[in-house]
Amino acid sequence: MRQPHIRDYQGKHIHMIGIGGSSMSGLAEMLVKEGYRVSGSDRVNGYALDKLRKLGIEIHVGHAAENVHGADLVVYTAAILPDNPERMEMERLGLPQMERAELLGQLMEGYPHAVGVCGTHGKTTTTSMLSQILVECAKDPTVHIGGQLDAIGGSTRIGQGDTFLAEACEFKASFHHMHPTMAIVTNIEEDHLDFYKDLDDIQASFRHFLHLLPPTGIAIGNGDDPRVREELEHVSCRHQTFGMDQGSDWYPAMLRYDAEGHGSFDLMYGGRAMCHVQLKIPGAFNVMHALAALAGAYALGVAPQEAASALEHFAGAHRRFELTGTMDGVELFHDYGHNPAEMRSAISVARLRCKGRLWAVMQPHTYSRVKRLFDEYLTCTQEADFTLVTDICAAREKDPGDIHSGMLVDGMRRHGINAVWTPSFDDTEAYLRSHWQPGDLVLTMGCGDINLLNDQMNRHEKQKKA
Repeated sequence: MRQPHIRDYQGKHIHMIGIGGSSMSGLAEMLVKEGYRVSGSDRVNGYALDKLRKLGIEIHVGHAAENVHGADLVVYTAAILPDNPERMEMERLGLPQMERAELLGQLMEGYPHAVGVCGTHGKTTTTSMLSQILVECAKDPTVHIGGQLDAIGGSTRIGQGDTFLAEACEFKASFHHMHPTMAIVTNIEEDHLDFYKDLDDIQASFRHFLHLLPPTGIAIGNGDDPRVREELEHVSCRHQTFGMDQGSDWYPAMLRYDAEGHGSFDLMYGGRAMCHVQLKIPGAFNVMHALAALAGAYALGVAPQEAASALEHFAGAHRRFELTGTMDGVELFHDYGHNPAEMRSAISVARLRCKGRLWAVMQPHTYSRVKRLFDEYLTCTQEADFTLVTDICAAREKDPGDIHSGMLVDGMRRHGINAVWTPSFDDTEAYLRSHWQPGDLVLTMGCGDINLLNDQMNRHEKQKKA
């Protein structure tokens, strides 16, 4: 049986299981704008679903077999397991189906410039930076990112130019369905170990993705990451590196940070100064993201000075060290970081900003990730003064019964971290409000629903003042 192609279903009914996810909701918007009739379902209600309803999409909260009835094609995410009632029903009915990554890959087909930004972390920010550059520099790109970016009005943008820019996610090797002409690799590190055997297995998956590039394509990768550099040496197309020193093709000179960690530098390419760059978002890791985006923009025909000018306006994607409110003299931030390396980076930026005491609030994500990266979690919040740990966000997994957040807290305390287990959002809010002081900074971290804690606290603050 021939694999279905989305272009064969123009104007027909597409049902999306897990439509509230960051990628799926963006793809749903894209399909509606291109004339498809879309419905979808998700486990819980949320802001993403409200936005989709405003586009006229029929939304079902909760998964039920009847939700797929009447659909011409069903799209589901890799997190939706085969025992999901809607997947079981579509199999029973013999409905055409495809996984989310297949849909994204098919939508990218045919673009002269199909850019996939991949990496264990940094994908969304790098893709967002490059999106803003291309939009402001009149390249009119089509964009799909795994977050919300004000510069494109959400997570997707349909342009009339010849560039399709998208995040390329390695979870369950989904980026193998893409058709890139350019790949940007931010790093290769341990994650998604519920799917991959080990770091070598992860590297092999990135190798497969890079080998999808045509001989006329280009690979741009982190020259400071030995695994990325190793893979670049084996691609059949031209390749470039970015990094923090002269060992890479693209690197910063005269790099300086202000008191809050915002970087400024001269952009160097092949030993020649191209332009000066001033960033609006803090952290050394964002300097690296900027180097990647600037290298990508240059390969797409954008003059470095124009690209740098666009980056001066880049304020970050939502849920990436995002200021969500201030109450009782305390700044409240949220960051999407969900593995220890990302959390450590976010805390380092918060430390620069914080004038008082720094509170790290962690929502561990998936039991398998916590098990495989357990030791790294125990020290990743060392720069914070206090650490609060909520219950683990199960996401796509079932509780195995042999891991919980209390075990993390015990381990953190053994490493000298002032850690407390606050299982629910109500517990966490109550603890914060009874202990914080003016001048403190609270940083909530996780890719589950921990951002709703920030929303909850802001809502309660408004009610208190009403």
